[in-house]
Amino acid sequence: MHRAGCGILIDETARVDPSAQLGNDVTVGPYAVIGPDVQIGDRCEIGPHTTVYGPTRLGADNRIFQFASIGAEPQDKKFSGEGTWLEMGDRNTVREFVTINRGTAQDKGVTRIGDDNWIMASVHIAHDCLVGNRIVFANGASLAGHVDVEDDVILGGFTLIHQFCRIGAFSFSSMGSCIKQDVPPYVTVSGNPAEPFGVNSEGLRRQGFSKQDVLAVRRAYRTVYKAGLRLEPALERVREIAADHPPVERLAAFIGESRRGIVR
Repeated sequence: MHRAGCGILIDETARVDPSAQLGNDVTVGPYAVIGPDVQIGDRCEIGPHTTVYGPTRLGADNRIFQFASIGAEPQDKKFSGEGTWLEMGDRNTVREFVTINRGTAQDKGVTRIGDDNWIMASVHIAHDCLVGNRIVFANGASLAGHVDVEDDVILGGFTLIHQFCRIGAFSFSSMGSCIKQDVPPYVTVSGNPAEPFGVNSEGLRRQGFSKQDVLAVRRAYRTVYKAGLRLEPALERVREIAADHPPVERLAAFIGESRRGIVR
């Protein structure tokens, strides 16, 4: 390793473009490649054989493990070299063989990852995805293009998500789920195609939801999925529950805004 100022340690076998901007105390491992138009925040660790292509911006305290590919061109035939982006926040862990692609000019132009996420081995996050905070993607989970994932979601291993789907906050998918429609907040899904299997009650309790709010969410779930109602009348009842329990308002708003339709 050799020092490049401000506590930066770059292995002698690594290749760092002179235009790349590295923050204080960044570590770059053996045979890593960091391309032009890349900014890496303070105290990031770039593992051996990792590639980071630009335009890409990483925040502080991210750990990128070996063989990950960050900021490569999107896997989209329409892409023709436009100046699209990847943005990642702070304190994310990105494990081996993860691939995260930049956005496309046809959509947002950016793929954005939030803070405090745990992205396990062989996960794929495609172009124009928006990923929130405190999320766990287990091994082999894959997001097609244009997928939005809200905060505190857990995706089980090898979960597959179709293009343009939205995954609501605090939801949970079991291993091998194939998600083709929006998953509302708080809902557990499983199967191919994914079907609803109740509320992520344990996850809500761990996140500090009160017993009363968890019961209200479960009541709203039963209204949507168990009462035999069409979606619009069910949604009206959910809004009535939300009047006394603010967490249920998130569920009502999500269902009302869904364009692909919800898993049901």
